[in-house]
Amino acid sequence: MTKRFFILLTCLILTVPAIPQTTFTHPWKGKRVAYLGDSITDPRNSGSKKKYWGFLQDWLDITPFVYGISGRQWNDIPNQADKLHQEHGYDVDAILIFCGTNDFNNSVPVGEWYTESNEQVYAARGQMKTLQTRKMRTPIITDSTYRGRINKALHHVKKLYPTKQIVLLTPIHRGYFGPNDKNVQPTEAYQNKCGEYVDAYVQSLKEAGNLWAVPVIDWNATCGLYPLLEEHLQYFAKPDIDQLHPNDKGQERMAKTLFYQLLTLPATF
Repeated sequence: MTKRFFILLTCLILTVPAIPQTTFTHPWKGKRVAYLGDSITDPRNSGSKKKYWGFLQDWLDITPFVYGISGRQWNDIPNQADKLHQEHGYDVDAILIFCGTNDFNNSVPVGEWYTESNEQVYAARGQMKTLQTRKMRTPIITDSTYRGRINKALHHVKKLYPTKQIVLLTPIHRGYFGPNDKNVQPTEAYQNKCGEYVDAYVQSLKEAGNLWAVPVIDWNATCGLYPLLEEHLQYFAKPDIDQLHPNDKGQERMAKTLFYQLLTLPATF
């Protein structure tokens, strides 16, 4: 019985067709990707010679359209998106937005996502429709608060590029920045003038993903850069006065994290 079983098993193995070999291609390879944001994205910022998007350009043959500008906040994202549209139209596959650290540093109030009001609406379930009074929420579109700015920007970008992939990147951890006496920024251990820690600004970005149906890559948690520890200052521009902007080594670590995170997302639809 055992001998017959092994003969039968051998015959089955020999008759199983070979599994075809396939070559894996990263879904973002060769794509045209726009990058909106602040100094960590800005090619003119001297903190590093090569930015995270430059590494992705090499590794994935991505064509980068870079619009990040040093010092900019979420209220500038619509302007950057408009410039992208003026220069490239719809000839872009995806848009990555990496912004928020300057909103924190400039003490922009976090604010609320919605206003609520009592409105009348027709509704029915198992009976004739009736006019009912219900609570209704409306997104706050304003430049005066952080969440209002995010609402305004994503409303604008999603209308401008309804068929494109849009990805949010959370701000990375903040160390000390003090290039001169007129620009001194404490570490994230301190609250801003609004009495908020940077965590509130990171958390709001995560919430925005659900509110606006856009994926969020949490660089704050996943890239590993933590300038509050002396051992991690090797990843930043100048250990004594610039623990905010990643150097080439830090940018590469961010890029490696993004490389693998992007695997979970389609670049095009």
